[in-house]
Amino acid sequence: MSATNFKTENNTYRKLIGNGLTYRIPRFQRDYSWTDDEWEDLWVDILGTIQEDGEPAHYMGYLVLQSQDEKSFDVIDGQQRLTTLTLVVLAALKNLQRLIEEKNQPERNQQRLDQIRQTYIGYLDPVTLISRTKLTLNRNNDHYFQTYLVSLGHLPQRGFRASEHSLRKAFEWFDKRVREYAKKAGDDEGVVLATLVETMSDRLFFTVISVTDELNAYKVFETLNARGVRLSSTDLLKNYLFSVLHRDNEHPHEMKVLEDRWEAMVTRLGSESFPDFLRIHWISRRSFVRQSELFKTIRAKVANRESVFQLLREMEEDMDTYLALTNPEASQWHSDLKGYAQNLRMFSVRQPFPLIFAAHRKLTDTDFASLLRSCAIISFRYNVIGSQPTNEQERVYYATAQKIANGEIVTTSAALEVMKTIYPIDEAFRAAFAEKIIRTTNSRNLRIVRYIFCKLEKQASGNDYDFESDTFNVEHVLPQNPENDWETFSDEELDAMVHRLGNMALLNKNIGNSGFHIKKPILAESNFELTRNIAEENADWTPERIAARQKRLAKLATSIWRIAQLS
Repeated sequence: MSATNFKTENNTYRKLIGNGLTYRIPRFQRDYSWTDDEWEDLWVDILGTIQEDGEPAHYMGYLVLQSQDEKSFDVIDGQQRLTTLTLVVLAALKNLQRLIEEKNQPERNQQRLDQIRQTYIGYLDPVTLISRTKLTLNRNNDHYFQTYLVSLGHLPQRGFRASEHSLRKAFEWFDKRVREYAKKAGDDEGVVLATLVETMSDRLFFTVISVTDELNAYKVFETLNARGVRLSSTDLLKNYLFSVLHRDNEHPHEMKVLEDRWEAMVTRLGSESFPDFLRIHWISRRSFVRQSELFKTIRAKVANRESVFQLLREMEEDMDTYLALTNPEASQWHSDLKGYAQNLRMFSVRQPFPLIFAAHRKLTDTDFASLLRSCAIISFRYNVIGSQPTNEQERVYYATAQKIANGEIVTTSAALEVMKTIYPIDEAFRAAFAEKIIRTTNSRNLRIVRYIFCKLEKQASGNDYDFESDTFNVEHVLPQNPENDWETFSDEELDAMVHRLGNMALLNKNIGNSGFHIKKPILAESNFELTRNIAEENADWTPERIAARQKRLAKLATSIWRIAQLS
């Protein structure tokens, strides 16, 4: 972004809201949603700045604005904070109004009310002489805001949206807190109320990022997200799609349909998952795109009402697949398919998702099941055991997805031919498995080790065990915290060997850190064949014996995680 369309500065709330500037929540931005948890946090922050010994400044975070003239701004991110601060000011005005009605210094407090309202709430248009508010809310909230809250009138409670009730409750919450604060602070409540607003506005400050269009706003979102600041790129995309319909002079019914269907999707997915889903969906049907370029790509391709609703229909079609992959337990898939999806999730592998989307739409049920199983096997060989770079893998999955999407590939067999470059051949997989170290100090890795050994045990003995069962544990024969019986291992060997797969086994009890001569008879009585083999085949436990056992396990693994066509 060049300096001409992107500007960053720190502004106090006073500077932000003064100087004749106006702010508008885009029509289709999400509704007001803060609750008493956020109100309480904000009020504590305000009190921390207005007290005599309070902090001289309090940081309110990023505010992302879009403007062409630097006079009127669309609030891309920060609407909840700006709206709530306005409600705090209105609560102070309401309390000044009460003082006036009670004949408590009515002239002075009227002056204070007029000055605060003009500075923070609205201004007199010099041309029309009509009072205009500095903040305009979205289409669902602005009528209630302007009609009842800004006017400081009666607040009706029936027949309104949930978000309008939230606005009312927020105003009432701050009205009560401001009143209590003013009564406790001194005799001249009018001075206290005015001081509260003035001090708050001088000591609360934002980092304001101003952009000129939606594309630059999206780039800001991506940059901030990369720095750990979570913003709603989902809302930004929603605003763009609605703006396309608005530009095309849509029928109001179409706008309502789009809103209902959009909200249903976001509700099912969650706003944080939506950008991930959207990128996978897009790649599975159209073109490969990085997350940072997704909004730009969609804006270029989705430019009229037909393409908006086509995007909507296609997203709805793919949503169940995404949810089945990310939350397989709740899906309607067959148990085998759930198992493959659970494996991908356990492996933290998402690269095949666009391919799986395309296959679910285009292939037969039998071929889809076969392809999903193949993706799980490749992920185990390539990602879990091989720890190979994912860039090439992602490219191959995308190329295969495109061929399925456009009808060039109609069977799993044909798809596997394209994917064979990311399938480690038996020799490479066996060698990688024979050297594999998996540190079981975190729960994910421990689950993977349990999964591996349950599969190995089934292949060796025919007994099928649930790797999630709590009836057995993973035993490190050479302990993670060895006692005196393990002096034959140097410190380097201890660190290198303890998390080797060859050093691990399933066991129905915890036998601690004892030496091998104590562990051996216990291992010999195990229900697990591979565990008994340790006692039967080894007089002692040394680095050489660990390596030898792991080579045998590697040979066994090669016969389990195997795609016949590619092996």
